[in-house]
Amino acid sequence: MAGLDINFHLTLELLFSTALVTGLYGVVNAMWTRITRKTVRLANLPAAWRGRRAALISDVHLGHVRNGSFLRRLVARILREEPDAVFVAGDLYDGTAIDARRAAEPLNKLKAPHGVYFVAGNHEQLGDDSKYLGAIAAAGVRVLSNEKVEVEGLQIVGVPYRNATQDGHLASALRDIHLDRDRASILLTHAPDHPEIAEAAGVSLQLSGHTHLGQFIPWTWIARRMYRQFVYGLSRIGKMQIFTSSGVGTWGPPLRLGSSPEIVMLEFQ
Repeated sequence: MAGLDINFHLTLELLFSTALVTGLYGVVNAMWTRITRKTVRLANLPAAWRGRRAALISDVHLGHVRNGSFLRRLVARILREEPDAVFVAGDLYDGTAIDARRAAEPLNKLKAPHGVYFVAGNHEQLGDDSKYLGAIAAAGVRVLSNEKVEVEGLQIVGVPYRNATQDGHLASALRDIHLDRDRASILLTHAPDHPEIAEAAGVSLQLSGHTHLGQFIPWTWIARRMYRQFVYGLSRIGKMQIFTSSGVGTWGPPLRLGSSPEIVMLEFQ
């Protein structure tokens, strides 16, 4: 019995130590933002965009855990990369009660020669999204809502989460935007829920976030089952490519296990 008692306590100590080390690693890992670099080859890409680079971020989740100082560091890191354009694929906010304008102020310094673009995620659209979208626009970022802008021949489209979660809504929004299938286009939408709809509409490249790559085990496994090959990274469906970012912030516990926060740098060819 004494031997069993010793083994029991040793087992508890081992489990506690493992949990402590794993938790600390998860917290540190969540604070260490990586730069992920990808080259994307798009058919009918305008000559002016060949070799240009764009930064993609998503899921910053500004709230009680991540705040303006976190965003300031993120903006400085992006600016050091000197991107030609910046895409923010939703969930800049956590959806909690914060001063939205003050939290978004660091975006005032986020500049790129060919624009900074944002599309709303589910956390901006839990209720009335006007305070969040107004704060982002006031900081100088172009908020895209079921619309298209053309920048030197490249079609940049934004469909917010609320209009992209149902098949019919997304198809209708893209149909009303009137994409030119003979020219390259980028769709910015928060979640990779219906890439087949975007592909059918003639989109060249979809940029999304939302999944966090599960953020931590066991959700990493669940996210992979839900989103399959679209859960993370660059993949293809038909003629369309899609890049899903693991995001840069956290939701809920501020830790990451089995996923890493990232700024994605895309080079177009």
